[in-house]
Amino acid sequence: MARIAGLVIAASGGRRIGGPEALLQRGDALLVDAVCEVAREVGCAPLVVVLGAAANQVRGTAALTGATVVVDKAWGTGLGSSLRVGLEALDDLEADAALVLTVDMPGVTVEAARRVALLPHPGALVCATYGGLRSFPMLLGRRHWAGLATLAKSDVGARPYLLAHKDEIVDIVCDAIADGNRLDNPDLVAAFGLTRPAGE
Repeated sequence: MARIAGLVIAASGGRRIGGPEALLQRGDALLVDAVCEVAREVGCAPLVVVLGAAANQVRGTAALTGATVVVDKAWGTGLGSSLRVGLEALDDLEADAALVLTVDMPGVTVEAARRVALLPHPGALVCATYGGLRSFPMLLGRRHWAGLATLAKSDVGARPYLLAHKDEIVDIVCDAIADGNRLDNPDLVAAFGLTRPAGE
């Protein structure tokens, strides 16, 4: 049976919203833990979490249950660096594919993640789409990890590799089952019902 790993990217400094997304709270839980729970609900194991901004604070505050935590020291350069660090951490672990989730997309549901992760195999390249645009979650088969890590640059993440392999991508339309907005302004933070921990 194919094994699917979870890769949660939670490294951003959240410059546009006043602080790291990983430290936002939904109810009593940190957002990073809520995203990890989505991965666990899908059945992802092992689970790798990439931290960056305020890594020590996140590690000391979040539960990060069952996760292997790695820190992207170059998190300020953008998503590409964190994706590379995460894929490198997964390389020694047993999995045929990785489901990639980002902590700045709190509207991604378990249902959307399950649809994207439906057929995990080493050659998988699957993207959720919203409004016709590719985004997360993504399912990345092991055969693609080395190439993705090589081409992941700055804030474009997997885009260069995906463009080079566009004929292999399976798009999963998720508009009706998830919200694909990224937390890029304070109004969205409020709209998702997220708050910052007291004293942060």
